[in-house]
Amino acid sequence: MRIRKNDTVVVLSGKDRGRRGRVLEFLDGRQRMRVEGVNQVKRHVKAGRDPKAPRGGIIDVSAPIHVSNVRVVCSKCSQPTDLGMKTLEDGKRVRFCRKCNEVVDK
Repeated sequence: MRIRKNDTVVVLSGKDRGRRGRVLEFLDGRQRMRVEGVNQVKRHVKAGRDPKAPRGGIIDVSAPIHVSNVRVVCSKCSQPTDLGMKTLEDGKRVRFCRKCNEVVDK
């Protein structure tokens, strides 16, 4: 899997198509992920069960989205792109943008 936590992604399909967000976590063996501000749903929470709503109530949470519905945004060219893997001269494997050919990893 070439998408990692804290990558910026853009949603390709669904009700949030075109929105950008940061990957928060992966679920279900890395086939689904939570993206910040995308696929928001309402949850009813009892008092004392969630630190976000100590008094209880209705809160918005990000529901998981499938990895096939997002694409990584390159930090250099700001375009949604596929990522490739290549090995540098020192033997380190890094991800690179297939559009601008720049290394994405820090």
